[in-house]
Amino acid sequence: MYAVTANAQSSVTLYGLVDAGIRYTTHANPAGDSQVQMLSGANESTFGIRGVEDLGGGTKALFQVEDRFFPNSGQTDPAYPFFNTAFVGLQSNTFGKLTMGRQINPFADAVLGAFVSNRWLPTFYQFRPEVMMAQGVWTSNMVKYAARWQYLTGEVSYAFGGQAGHFGAGSQIGASLLYLPAAPLNLAVAYLDSRDAVNASAHFKSWTAGGSYTFESTTVNAGWAVNRQDAGFVGNFPNGPFSAPALSALKFNTFSAREMFFGGVSQQIGFATHLSANVWRTIQTGKTPSADGNATQFQLLADYNWSKRTDTYVEVDYSMYRGGMVGAQFQGINAVSSAYSTTQLGVTAGLRHIF
Repeated sequence: MYAVTANAQSSVTLYGLVDAGIRYTTHANPAGDSQVQMLSGANESTFGIRGVEDLGGGTKALFQVEDRFFPNSGQTDPAYPFFNTAFVGLQSNTFGKLTMGRQINPFADAVLGAFVSNRWLPTFYQFRPEVMMAQGVWTSNMVKYAARWQYLTGEVSYAFGGQAGHFGAGSQIGASLLYLPAAPLNLAVAYLDSRDAVNASAHFKSWTAGGSYTFESTTVNAGWAVNRQDAGFVGNFPNGPFSAPALSALKFNTFSAREMFFGGVSQQIGFATHLSANVWRTIQTGKTPSADGNATQFQLLADYNWSKRTDTYVEVDYSMYRGGMVGAQFQGINAVSSAYSTTQLGVTAGLRHIF
């Protein structure tokens, strides 16, 4: 992380993360073959710039832009815009923070802030099934307001659909409440409602709640999340992560309700080592009986820090899919998991550096 100070009242910081790994995956194609490949790593690599200017009276102007890329190929992630994060805003000691642009929605803020799996890891871990319950994590065209009272933070957001003559089509509203003291208990709840970009009367609604508790060097986390889609929901593009054809290709429009329970435990051993174990259970009700299904997923992870900025890791995950569940929906935008089998084993090892 490198900071450039223009004067006593403003600063601009260049930051990022570079992560490369090798992954072994079973049932990687329709023939059932296994695969060994170099990936972008357990985390997607990023570089970004953020800045703050002191306007006086406890008020600051701020901005952030961030790109996500693949170090194994040098390419920018095609699933995202070049700047996947891009916002500008104002922050006041008295009135809170207002930001405008493409940014993380309140639902994802709640999970990431209080009870996400492997919480010590930066950005988004490649195998983090709860991420896909957040309707894409980032939302475009969003105005978000956050206010804090001691340990309690409240967020509300609205994303503009921007369609002439159809004010609500493609829009999204969100809200979250986070309780984040230094230790030991963190709690959060959140709600997100996206309106269809074509059929504005159709909604995709999500709820989540959970928390984590830390005692000495051990942290336990648990969470619950629900997605509900109306029958006529096609997609929330451009505010959501996918166009309607992309959602259809992932079979993400085939369910009417999906409920996930997840939890885990992590153990820090000295400065250098983190160990964790996680489990996810998801139940799906389809828009047709053939889309009914469920998924059970497990993960073990060991992470060793060579320094404050460099670490190596080994991760093992195992997934079981039944009925109409599609594995690719649970591994984020890049679909590490496939839909070709009812079971899948994955092993990832890699090296990560933060700057």
